[in-house]
Amino acid sequence: MWPPDEVLDAIDALPRPELSGVRWTDRRQWHATLRFLGDADEGDVRSALDTVEAPAVEAHLGPGMQRLGRGVLCVPVSGLDAVAAAVIEATRSIGRPPDHRKFRGHLTLARVNGRVPRLSAAIDRRWTVATFDLVRSHLGGGPARYETVATWRLQP
Repeated sequence: MWPPDEVLDAIDALPRPELSGVRWTDRRQWHATLRFLGDADEGDVRSALDTVEAPAVEAHLGPGMQRLGRGVLCVPVSGLDAVAAAVIEATRSIGRPPDHRKFRGHLTLARVNGRVPRLSAAIDRRWTVATFDLVRSHLGGGPARYETVATWRLQP
């Protein structure tokens, strides 16, 4: 799920100091993953996602930066649970098995290696999510690059 430009602008305004062990992402990478599929047949994924029935939702970004595990600095995104559940259910038998842990919507701001000072910045943005996308990751040769392969509309 890609946030709209005004939300990306707000994220872009957050402080991102140069720190050893912190590799910041940029606006081309800021998205919320509803389900990671790994290597999967694109035709199977598209067919499964064609069956998703979920309402448009209001997403809420914030209230600020937090650590997710040891290696990720992120901003939480709430409100996406119903869409994520529908996507997970539709694609349960495709690709990498779904995580068993509860869905935690977030936008990754940085990859963190080791101990870094506590970083905090307030952010509070809301927007309507009316679509979701199938996104292909391109890794290696620098920062991850993401390509939208297909888009589906959520129910009004």
